[in-house]
Amino acid sequence: MQLQAPQPAKKWLEKYLSGDSMDYRQIIALFLPILIDQAFIIGLNLVNTAMISSSGMAAVSAVNMVDSLNIFLINVFVAIATGGTVVVAQYKGSGNDRMVSQATAGSVTSVSMLAVGIGLLLMSFHTPILNLLFGTASADVLDNARVYMIGSSISYLGIAVVQAVCGALRGVGRTRASLMLSLIMNVLYVILNVVFINLLDMGVLGMTLAVNIARYVGMACALIYLFKFDSVLRVQVRDLFHVPLTMLRKIMFIGVPFAAEQMFFNGGKLLTQIFIVSLGTYAIATNAIAGSLAMVFQIPASALSLTIVTVVGQCIGRGDVADARKFIKSFLWIGSASYALVALILMPLFHPLVSIFSPPAEIIDDLFVVLLVNAIAQIPLWAFSFILPSALRAAGDSRFTSIASMLTMWLFRVVFGYILGIVLGYGVLGVWLAMNCEWAVRGAVFLWRFRGKKWYAHKLI
Repeated sequence: MQLQAPQPAKKWLEKYLSGDSMDYRQIIALFLPILIDQAFIIGLNLVNTAMISSSGMAAVSAVNMVDSLNIFLINVFVAIATGGTVVVAQYKGSGNDRMVSQATAGSVTSVSMLAVGIGLLLMSFHTPILNLLFGTASADVLDNARVYMIGSSISYLGIAVVQAVCGALRGVGRTRASLMLSLIMNVLYVILNVVFINLLDMGVLGMTLAVNIARYVGMACALIYLFKFDSVLRVQVRDLFHVPLTMLRKIMFIGVPFAAEQMFFNGGKLLTQIFIVSLGTYAIATNAIAGSLAMVFQIPASALSLTIVTVVGQCIGRGDVADARKFIKSFLWIGSASYALVALILMPLFHPLVSIFSPPAEIIDDLFVVLLVNAIAQIPLWAFSFILPSALRAAGDSRFTSIASMLTMWLFRVVFGYILGIVLGYGVLGVWLAMNCEWAVRGAVFLWRFRGKKWYAHKLI
């Protein structure tokens, strides 16, 4: 069934979201499943945070601390999976189905090996890592963090395979299949959290069991779909063990700079988390709850950021730079408009939203200020800072985007965050203000790059 739009909307869609490479119907068909996926992922994350809040602020703080490290590490192999998505999308755009299969197999194999290695390292050195990063936290927070860290590291292989398969599916435009796999994993995670945390009162241990079961069930479903039901990627089990080095190099050309960026970028976020840990348990909880709520504001824009990888990748694969430019500009405007709309809807609902976390009364005012400032800043800044680099990376311009992101992260968010948050005493608000400043600088750099020609000059396939 084709998507239909009223006549005025149709004219607008044809003007800004249709070109020689694809039309607005194809883009909307790509975007909607990703939007639903992001809404479920972020919404379920919100529910999970709320559920663990019932176990006390020490549990919330522990989960938030370890998740900052999890994000740092998981995004390394998610970055390699993104490299696979870009290569798959460009081969799909060029019409080379055989290489689409090889790129998919290479993505799954490389991401899986990396996830296993990272997980084993984290399990082996969990105690010194916790002491180094969060040694100033209270004893009960550290005890909870230790359980959650070991359990999270065991689950890395499961989420890695799901990310690699879903990334390849997005690369060929099969976003509905990607959505279903993601929903299986994330909905199961929430159901198990209800059982283990709310019904059995197992706290952080229950969340750890839930995340492992959900991710490995998700992995099993992803592999079964890939080998038995998929008709586009056409990957067989033996393909995972015979990936040509030339294909791995193409994936790594995009993935390694992005992985390095993610390590430095999330390393900077981890360092700001350490600043916040030194401010006490209430500050950690404020940061955790504000972060969860801020992600709700990002749902439409995050979906656009993922969609544009497929759109631009396929345009560049066809050699159509004009369409790529047109779509990027449209996505940037739509991303900023979506932020304004979501902020207008959700900010008046602040108190009902924050109440699901059962926060101490002492931090509610701080939460409101942090969220309001961040919502205002996101409207003009977030799209240029996150959607635009996704587009540049999809064209093969991974090295520049990664270097720019790393430099702005450490020069502005980390250094400026320490000055505002710790030295000048603005606390959590100071750290978040520094983050907003970093978005502005980074977005300006990427806009300058986009206005030139070098971003599409790379020959990936």
